[in-house]
Amino acid sequence: MSTSVPTHFTLNTGAKIPAVGLGTWKSEPGEVTKAVAFALKNGYRHIDAALIYGNENEVGQGIRDSGVPREEIFITSKLWNTHQPNVAEGLQKSLDALGTDYLDLYLIHWPVRLVPNESSDLLPVNPDGSRSVDRSWDQSETWRQMEEVYKSGKVKAIGVANWSIPYLEQLKKKWTVVPAVNQVELHPFLPQHELKKYCEDLGILLEAYSPLGSTGAPLMSDPEIGEIANKYSVSPSTILISYHVNKGVVVLPKSVSEKRIVENHKTIRLSQEDLDKLDSLAASGKAKRINTPLFGWDLGFSDWYGPEEKK
Repeated sequence: MSTSVPTHFTLNTGAKIPAVGLGTWKSEPGEVTKAVAFALKNGYRHIDAALIYGNENEVGQGIRDSGVPREEIFITSKLWNTHQPNVAEGLQKSLDALGTDYLDLYLIHWPVRLVPNESSDLLPVNPDGSRSVDRSWDQSETWRQMEEVYKSGKVKAIGVANWSIPYLEQLKKKWTVVPAVNQVELHPFLPQHELKKYCEDLGILLEAYSPLGSTGAPLMSDPEIGEIANKYSVSPSTILISYHVNKGVVVLPKSVSEKRIVENHKTIRLSQEDLDKLDSLAASGKAKRINTPLFGWDLGFSDWYGPEEKK
């Protein structure tokens, strides 16, 4: 058996995407510039950004500070929900903030249109405190505009994030460009096996965010994951990141710690037996979804709300 794991995967556009990218969600301005520059100086070539993270100026500065040429870096950003009626405008905001004239990948961040109002341009709420959501908005109109910016050359590939099978089925009726990527929460407590197979059959590459879990899903301290880590003499984080790369999934660990940034870039080959073990943890009673924004419905994911949260 080969001991190496892939360093890149191929998108349905033919472009290569590095298998491990640096996530920048929840990375504070001030910290993220240094983290991005450090990651690029230490072998990363893939940065995952988004307008809503509020730090794209700093991410752009980190890219410039690294000294790595732009064309060697794979940069992703995401269209925020309030910009769905005007994709070109949302894209331009990210291009300007990042200081680049093109993106390697641009994703619809959520299949949800939010309507800006006096409460906020980005996270508007209604007078009753609920999110200002336009449930009647047709996501295929957003995708039509995504296809336009793709044709313009300002983005080299387009895709989606947080899209379930029912939502993709709906979009499929109208798309002329198949999404290159679906970026979703993915880890052994939320393996999304059906979604992975569905996307693979259509040539859509999955990307994993929150691969290390959080305090709400204690993957790092799970005894079964720890046991596999001990077997390979590596940390649980190396197992959790390698899990995805072994399965043909791009993985986006986030950190601002130099030590962890270096460690998160290391991947190892896992045996099929260990992959099967990791694949079965959720079904054994450990299923846990971490990120469920309060949009007011489940976006087509059957496990969106845990048993005690079901509305």
